[in-house]
Amino acid sequence: MALKKNKDAAEGAAPKQKKKRWYHQLWEVFQMTREAQPSIVWWLLGAFVGILALGLVIGLAVGHPVYVTLLSLPVALIVVMLLLSRRAERAAYSRIEGTPGASASALGTIRRGWNVEEQPVAIDPRTQDVVFRAVGRPGVVLIGEGPSHRVKRLLEGERKKVARVAPNVTIHLVEVGRDEGQTSLPKLVRTIQKLRPSLSKAEVAAVSKRLRALQSSRPPIPKGVDPMRARPDRKGMRGR
Repeated sequence: MALKKNKDAAEGAAPKQKKKRWYHQLWEVFQMTREAQPSIVWWLLGAFVGILALGLVIGLAVGHPVYVTLLSLPVALIVVMLLLSRRAERAAYSRIEGTPGASASALGTIRRGWNVEEQPVAIDPRTQDVVFRAVGRPGVVLIGEGPSHRVKRLLEGERKKVARVAPNVTIHLVEVGRDEGQTSLPKLVRTIQKLRPSLSKAEVAAVSKRLRALQSSRPPIPKGVDPMRARPDRKGMRGR
Protein backbone atom coordinates (compact mmCIF):
# COMPACT_ATOMS: atom_id res chain seq x y z
CA MET A 1 0.00 0.00 0.00
CA ALA A 2 2.82 2.40 0.87
CA LEU A 3 4.51 1.72 -2.45
CA LYS A 4 1.23 2.33 -4.29
CA LYS A 5 0.68 5.63 -2.45
CA ASN A 6 4.22 6.76 -3.26
CA LYS A 7 3.68 5.81 -6.91
CA ASP A 8 0.37 7.72 -7.06
CA ALA A 9 1.99 10.74 -5.41
CA ALA A 10 4.84 10.63 -7.90
CA GLU A 11 2.41 10.43 -10.81
CA GLY A 12 0.36 13.34 -9.46
CA ALA A 13 3.41 15.52 -8.89
CA ALA A 14 4.07 18.26 -11.40
CA PRO A 15 6.71 17.33 -13.98
CA LYS A 16 10.09 18.92 -13.44
CA GLN A 17 10.98 21.68 -15.83
CA LYS A 18 13.89 20.81 -18.03
CA LYS A 19 16.89 23.08 -17.80
CA LYS A 20 17.58 25.03 -20.94
CA ARG A 21 20.76 24.10 -22.72
CA TRP A 22 23.21 26.85 -23.59
CA TYR A 23 22.41 26.57 -27.28
CA HIS A 24 18.69 27.02 -26.52
CA GLN A 25 19.48 30.23 -24.66
CA LEU A 26 21.77 31.33 -27.48
CA TRP A 27 19.01 30.75 -30.01
CA GLU A 28 16.55 32.81 -27.93
CA VAL A 29 19.06 35.66 -27.73
CA PHE A 30 19.58 35.48 -31.48
CA GLN A 31 15.83 35.54 -32.18
CA MET A 32 15.29 38.49 -29.83
CA THR A 33 18.13 40.40 -31.48
CA ARG A 34 16.91 39.60 -35.00
CA GLU A 35 13.44 40.96 -34.17
CA ALA A 36 14.96 44.32 -33.21
CA GLN A 37 17.76 44.29 -35.79
CA PRO A 38 17.02 42.15 -38.87
CA SER A 39 20.44 42.97 -40.33
CA ILE A 40 22.17 41.01 -37.54
CA VAL A 41 22.14 37.87 -39.71
CA TRP A 42 24.27 39.53 -42.38
CA TRP A 43 26.57 41.09 -39.82
CA LEU A 44 27.26 37.71 -38.21
CA LEU A 45 27.75 35.96 -41.55
CA GLY A 46 30.00 38.75 -42.78
CA ALA A 47 32.16 38.62 -39.66
CA PHE A 48 32.44 34.82 -39.79
CA VAL A 49 33.24 34.57 -43.50
CA GLY A 50 35.52 37.62 -43.40
CA ILE A 51 37.74 36.18 -40.66
CA LEU A 52 37.92 32.80 -42.41
CA ALA A 53 38.84 34.53 -45.67
CA LEU A 54 41.52 36.53 -43.86
CA GLY A 55 42.89 33.31 -42.38
CA LEU A 56 42.95 31.70 -45.82
CA VAL A 57 44.84 34.65 -47.29
CA ILE A 58 47.40 34.57 -44.47
CA GLY A 59 47.68 30.80 -44.87
CA LEU A 60 48.38 31.13 -48.60
CA ALA A 61 51.02 33.75 -47.85
CA VAL A 62 52.88 31.50 -45.39
CA GLY A 63 52.32 28.32 -47.36
CA HIS A 64 49.89 26.63 -44.92
CA PRO A 65 46.38 27.60 -46.08
CA VAL A 66 44.50 24.72 -44.47
CA TYR A 67 46.30 24.94 -41.13
CA VAL A 68 45.87 28.71 -40.73
CA THR A 69 42.24 28.59 -41.91
CA LEU A 70 41.46 25.98 -39.25
CA LEU A 71 43.17 28.15 -36.64
CA SER A 72 41.04 31.11 -37.69
CA LEU A 73 37.81 29.12 -37.16
CA PRO A 74 37.66 29.50 -33.33
CA VAL A 75 38.65 33.16 -33.71
CA ALA A 76 35.72 33.67 -36.09
CA LEU A 77 33.34 32.00 -33.62
CA ILE A 78 34.55 34.18 -30.76
CA VAL A 79 34.12 37.35 -32.82
CA VAL A 80 30.61 36.28 -33.84
CA MET A 81 29.66 35.64 -30.21
CA LEU A 82 31.03 39.03 -29.11
CA LEU A 83 29.19 40.77 -31.93
CA LEU A 84 25.95 38.98 -31.05
CA SER A 85 26.27 39.86 -27.35
CA ARG A 86 26.82 43.55 -28.17
CA ARG A 87 23.87 43.67 -30.55
CA ALA A 88 21.70 41.71 -28.10
CA GLU A 89 22.49 44.23 -25.37
CA ARG A 90 21.47 47.10 -27.65
CA ALA A 91 18.28 45.27 -28.61
CA ALA A 92 17.42 44.66 -24.96
CA TYR A 93 17.90 48.32 -24.10
CA SER A 94 15.82 49.44 -27.09
CA ARG A 95 12.92 47.27 -25.89
CA ILE A 96 12.77 48.79 -22.40
CA GLU A 97 13.96 52.33 -23.10
CA GLY A 98 11.30 54.86 -22.26
CA THR A 99 9.37 52.55 -19.93
CA PRO A 100 9.11 53.36 -16.18
CA GLY A 101 11.84 51.58 -14.22
CA ALA A 102 14.13 50.98 -17.21
CA SER A 103 17.05 52.50 -15.28
CA ALA A 104 16.67 49.89 -12.54
CA SER A 105 16.93 47.13 -15.14
CA ALA A 106 20.09 48.67 -16.55
CA LEU A 107 21.60 49.15 -13.09
CA GLY A 108 21.00 45.45 -12.43
CA THR A 109 23.83 44.68 -14.88
CA ILE A 110 26.36 46.88 -13.09
CA ARG A 111 29.47 45.19 -11.78
CA ARG A 112 30.27 44.41 -8.16
CA GLY A 113 31.09 47.14 -5.73
CA TRP A 114 27.77 48.97 -6.02
CA ASN A 115 24.72 48.92 -3.77
CA VAL A 116 21.74 49.59 -6.01
CA GLU A 117 18.22 50.19 -4.73
CA GLU A 118 15.77 48.17 -6.83
CA GLN A 119 12.81 50.38 -5.86
CA PRO A 120 12.66 54.12 -6.57
CA VAL A 121 13.80 56.36 -3.73
CA ALA A 122 11.66 59.24 -4.99
CA ILE A 123 8.47 59.26 -7.08
CA ASP A 124 6.32 61.98 -8.56
CA PRO A 125 2.93 60.18 -8.68
CA ARG A 126 1.45 62.80 -11.01
CA THR A 127 4.09 62.64 -13.75
CA GLN A 128 5.51 59.16 -12.96
CA ASP A 129 9.03 60.62 -12.86
CA VAL A 130 11.24 58.52 -10.59
CA VAL A 131 14.68 58.60 -9.00
CA PHE A 132 16.82 55.54 -8.34
CA ARG A 133 19.92 55.42 -6.16
CA ALA A 134 23.24 53.62 -6.38
CA VAL A 135 26.06 53.82 -3.84
CA GLY A 136 29.61 52.91 -4.76
CA ARG A 137 33.17 54.09 -4.34
CA PRO A 138 32.52 57.26 -6.41
CA GLY A 139 29.84 58.22 -3.88
CA VAL A 140 26.07 58.41 -4.21
CA VAL A 141 24.59 58.42 -7.70
CA LEU A 142 21.00 59.56 -8.14
CA ILE A 143 19.46 58.52 -11.45
CA GLY A 144 16.37 60.36 -12.59
CA GLU A 145 13.88 59.21 -15.24
CA GLY A 146 11.77 61.81 -16.96
CA PRO A 147 11.92 64.96 -19.09
CA SER A 148 14.81 67.19 -18.09
CA HIS A 149 12.67 70.20 -17.12
CA ARG A 150 10.71 68.05 -14.64
CA VAL A 151 13.15 65.51 -13.27
CA LYS A 152 15.74 68.15 -12.28
CA ARG A 153 13.50 69.31 -9.43
CA LEU A 154 12.92 65.74 -8.23
CA LEU A 155 16.65 65.00 -8.34
CA GLU A 156 17.51 68.18 -6.48
CA GLY A 157 15.03 67.38 -3.73
CA GLU A 158 16.53 63.93 -3.26
CA ARG A 159 20.06 65.35 -3.37
CA LYS A 160 19.27 67.65 -0.44
CA LYS A 161 17.91 64.73 1.60
CA VAL A 162 21.02 62.64 0.92
CA ALA A 163 23.31 65.59 1.70
CA ARG A 164 21.72 65.98 5.14
CA VAL A 165 22.39 62.34 5.97
CA ALA A 166 25.81 62.05 4.30
CA PRO A 167 27.18 65.63 4.20
CA ASN A 168 30.75 64.75 3.19
CA VAL A 169 29.90 62.28 0.44
CA THR A 170 30.05 63.20 -3.25
CA ILE A 171 26.62 63.11 -4.90
CA HIS A 172 26.29 62.64 -8.65
CA LEU A 173 23.09 63.46 -10.53
CA VAL A 174 22.35 61.57 -13.73
CA GLU A 175 19.33 62.16 -15.95
CA VAL A 176 18.31 59.26 -18.16
CA GLY A 177 16.54 60.09 -21.39
CA ARG A 178 16.91 61.43 -24.89
CA ASP A 179 16.67 65.14 -24.08
CA GLU A 180 19.69 67.36 -24.60
CA GLY A 181 22.21 66.87 -21.80
CA GLN A 182 20.68 63.60 -20.64
CA THR A 183 22.32 60.16 -20.68
CA SER A 184 20.76 57.54 -22.91
CA LEU A 185 19.83 54.24 -21.28
CA PRO A 186 22.49 52.15 -23.13
CA LYS A 187 25.21 54.50 -21.83
CA LEU A 188 23.99 54.65 -18.23
CA VAL A 189 26.11 51.88 -16.73
CA ARG A 190 29.21 52.99 -18.63
CA THR A 191 28.72 56.57 -17.43
CA ILE A 192 28.48 55.47 -13.79
CA GLN A 193 31.50 53.18 -14.02
CA LYS A 194 33.63 56.05 -15.34
CA LEU A 195 33.14 58.08 -12.14
CA ARG A 196 36.27 58.46 -10.03
CA PRO A 197 36.30 56.69 -6.66
CA SER A 198 36.27 58.82 -3.52
CA LEU A 199 35.15 56.32 -0.83
CA SER A 200 36.63 53.16 0.61
CA LYS A 201 34.70 49.90 0.67
CA ALA A 202 33.97 50.33 4.38
CA GLU A 203 32.67 53.85 3.77
CA VAL A 204 30.43 52.60 0.96
CA ALA A 205 28.84 50.09 3.34
CA ALA A 206 28.37 52.74 6.04
CA VAL A 207 26.79 55.26 3.65
CA SER A 208 24.47 52.61 2.21
CA LYS A 209 23.32 51.62 5.67
CA ARG A 210 22.67 55.24 6.62
CA LEU A 211 20.67 55.94 3.46
CA ARG A 212 18.59 52.79 3.86
CA ALA A 213 17.72 53.94 7.37
CA LEU A 214 16.57 57.22 5.85
CA GLN A 215 14.48 55.35 3.29
CA SER A 216 12.87 53.13 5.93
CA SER A 217 11.79 56.21 7.91
CA ARG A 218 9.68 57.44 4.98
CA PRO A 219 6.04 56.40 4.66
CA PRO A 220 5.90 53.08 2.78
CA ILE A 221 3.99 52.61 -0.45
CA PRO A 222 0.70 50.85 0.37
CA LYS A 223 0.53 47.21 -0.64
CA GLY A 224 -1.13 46.55 -3.94
CA VAL A 225 -0.23 50.01 -5.26
CA ASP A 226 2.05 50.20 -8.27
CA PRO A 227 4.43 53.13 -7.65
CA MET A 228 4.70 53.64 -11.40
CA ARG A 229 0.92 54.08 -11.68
CA ALA A 230 0.23 55.87 -8.42
CA ARG A 231 -2.02 58.93 -8.53
CA PRO A 232 -2.64 61.56 -5.82
CA ASP A 233 -5.97 61.74 -4.06
CA ARG A 234 -7.22 65.08 -5.44
CA LYS A 235 -10.28 65.18 -3.15
CA GLY A 236 -8.08 64.63 -0.15
CA MET A 237 -5.75 67.40 -1.30
CA ARG A 238 -8.73 69.80 -1.44
CA GLY A 239 -9.76 68.79 2.09
CA ARG A 240 -12.93 66.96 1.09
